[in-house]
Amino acid sequence: MSATCKAYRAAILHSIADPAEVGIEASYQYFEDGLLLIDNGKISALGHASELLPTLPSDVEVQHYQDALITPGFIDTHIHFPQTGMIGSYGEQLLDWLNTYTFPCEKQFADKAHADKVAKIFIEELLRNGTTTALVFGSVHPESVDAFFEEAERLDLRMIAGKVMMDRNAPDYLTDTAESGYTESKALIERWHGKGRLHYAVTPRFAPTSTPEQLTLAGQLLGEFPDLYMHTHLSENLKEIDWVKDLFPERKGYLDVYDHFKLLGERSVFAHGVHLCDEECQRLAETGSAVAFCPTSNLFLGSGLFNLPQAEKFKVKVGLGTDVGAGTSFSLLNTLNEAYKIMQLQGARLSPFKSLYLATLGGAQALSLDERIGSLKPGNDADFVVLDYKATPLMDYRIQQSNSIDETLFVLMTLGDDRTVKQTFAAGRCVHQR
Repeated sequence: MSATCKAYRAAILHSIADPAEVGIEASYQYFEDGLLLIDNGKISALGHASELLPTLPSDVEVQHYQDALITPGFIDTHIHFPQTGMIGSYGEQLLDWLNTYTFPCEKQFADKAHADKVAKIFIEELLRNGTTTALVFGSVHPESVDAFFEEAERLDLRMIAGKVMMDRNAPDYLTDTAESGYTESKALIERWHGKGRLHYAVTPRFAPTSTPEQLTLAGQLLGEFPDLYMHTHLSENLKEIDWVKDLFPERKGYLDVYDHFKLLGERSVFAHGVHLCDEECQRLAETGSAVAFCPTSNLFLGSGLFNLPQAEKFKVKVGLGTDVGAGTSFSLLNTLNEAYKIMQLQGARLSPFKSLYLATLGGAQALSLDERIGSLKPGNDADFVVLDYKATPLMDYRIQQSNSIDETLFVLMTLGDDRTVKQTFAAGRCVHQR
């Protein structure tokens, strides 16, 4: 055991499989008095404190948390970094909201100094909420992506981001061209993809704002570089879906537009998917593509209720997204609170263990990163959070009434927010302390 080894003792819980596939009992590991060993930024061991403590060299320092739960760091599979300053903007549905609030806000990211300032605020906010990995939209400006990756690299975070490609149906000040979108994206890929723990996502905003030429070149980028991500929006809003039909009458549906341009695959993540038919779910599953479920945003913009049971039936990979700024919180705990209610409205249940899975291992699987993050298995990156049972007086009192870990977990997800996150660790380093 090396001199860099550190040990963290607390109640420890992580997902090891999807409850929808293996049943709830087989989907998680829980150690009421657990020990997590970290060495060189990786998890080296996990188990019961009583079994692991006697094996430790006497000079290994053990950080002991009382009244706390350690879980893997949270994974946000869809969020917009340039929309940080417009979160909580009143009163529109998707298409009007983009024109009224989003585009004017994103215009500012042509200025690198502005992008640098917001990148710092944005990443601090992620870490304060226990989010250690996110799939992030930049703006159309390469400066936005440089600013985001510079800050993520400084903290050695595992992050994925890309420059928006958008060459039509948007203000002149925010459009690129098919060619410039391709060349600017390619330069960013060469600069950032695979550097440290950073990954690049080819990012057409959504089908209506890209010409067929641009979508063709987006598909070409995916072919030219191995392991790239593809990140866009799909079937969020009924008017948006009608618009796609008008723009691409020759395609059989919204997903088919992306399919035609070779944008589906193992690392393709489609935000929302609120209005999918069975055939589209089947195709997402066949290609290994994933959907980002964004509860607070879908409710805020009145977009509709995501059908998780349908996605489960077809074995579509699903992660959780905050979708800030249409989403109303950076907190994945808060997002799970809304996800539970969305299931209730459809007569479905969302168990606390499925929720934990969506926020951690499910997100990692959606991003094809489950060999590195999403659980606390030895060998994974040491990205984890410490959740405080006494974060608020109400939470403290309520958890005292709890008789089981699933009840406690549900309370954390129903009453929890950024205050619940005591510490956030990335690659074994504390990157946020409340």
